[in-house]
Amino acid sequence: MPQTPIDEQTYRPLPGWPFVALLPGTLIADMHLDMNGRRRYPLARVLLIVSILWNAPAHSGEPGATQRANEASGNQQIVDQLTRIRQQHLVPAIAAAVVTREGKITVGAVGLRKRGSTIPVTLRDRWHLGSETKAMTATLIARLVEQQLLRWESTTAEVFPDTSAKFHPDMREVTVLQLLCHRAGLPANLALNQYRGADATAERRRAVVQELAKPPLTKPGSTYAYSNLGYLIAGAMVEKVTSQSWQTKIVDEVFAPLKMQDVGFGGVGTPGKLDQPWGHTAAGDPVGANGPSVDNPPVMGPAGRVHSTIQDWARFVQDHLRGAAGDVALLNKDSYPNLHTPPLGGNYALGWLVLQRRWGGGTVLHHAGSNTMNYANLWVAPRRGFAVLICVNQGGDAAFRATDAVASALIDLHNRGKLR
Repeated sequence: MPQTPIDEQTYRPLPGWPFVALLPGTLIADMHLDMNGRRRYPLARVLLIVSILWNAPAHSGEPGATQRANEASGNQQIVDQLTRIRQQHLVPAIAAAVVTREGKITVGAVGLRKRGSTIPVTLRDRWHLGSETKAMTATLIARLVEQQLLRWESTTAEVFPDTSAKFHPDMREVTVLQLLCHRAGLPANLALNQYRGADATAERRRAVVQELAKPPLTKPGSTYAYSNLGYLIAGAMVEKVTSQSWQTKIVDEVFAPLKMQDVGFGGVGTPGKLDQPWGHTAAGDPVGANGPSVDNPPVMGPAGRVHSTIQDWARFVQDHLRGAAGDVALLNKDSYPNLHTPPLGGNYALGWLVLQRRWGGGTVLHHAGSNTMNYANLWVAPRRGFAVLICVNQGGDAAFRATDAVASALIDLHNRGKLR
């Protein structure tokens, strides 16, 4: 049997409810937030709902459920795998890419932009990446470290001297490194319903003042606890030292140099028009609207609001493959080991989960992302010089299982030398 990306570790996320599930030695690598950032269901109730959903009949019989040839595009071998897996898991659409360090990007996309429609996805479509954004934010900060605008050891008090007197004493010494590897003692989220303003920079600065005034949940630096809030504060540090927005800086310092031209922020598509993949709930139903505002609020940018074509996301991942090999890349050679190595123990580095997999020749990098309406999944094998990227326009367990099945199939194709 070919090895799957997860067969060496007990690893199974719950559907797209607003929390992170943690098991010993594992990480579910994204915060599944509802649009208000609230945890609406106690764990016991969630487990009951999971049981119900697990045994409920799946969607079937919608127009276009059987993939037609003119609804698929890209490499035929990838398309064949995506078609089979889409039909098995009954998700609206899937896009995937296999990227190599040498520069090859092989892609495919199948399915419908919206369940119930007949409009297929294309290779030009943009997909919501959720917490895949975190590795991008960490890469931006590595650029600023190289430019000596920040240090990995820079503290909140050093970066925000004008407001640090308001911080809790334990939070004044929180470092950039601790924020990016989820060891700053912060909660998973801030109350997003209180930070819904359109000026994301102002909202993040307000979050710095208000959230760092609170005592830490654990001593900073001591304990891993996945935190979107930590990445918001890291984004605010970027804005403070550059006097520009995180959004502007990540375009200028990361996306533009990597020639990522089909990338943006927030939900995808023109409101009311079916010109991009439409988000779907964990149950597979289309959400009520689309467009940039149909996402977590702008304050969440550094933690999870990037969207992109599968090809542009692949360009970012390809840069990390090159950097890990010591080849010429966006960052200096020394920066990539810093990003790919857990700095304070455990298995979370800076925007990457670090695991051991035989199919990857040892150490591999992984992350997943979801805003509960979309799902992205990424496996990177630096030692073998390739990566697999998958996007689905649906949240929840079915989307995870579809992306996991695609990852397994494409890893197997690549490792057997069968992908042409």
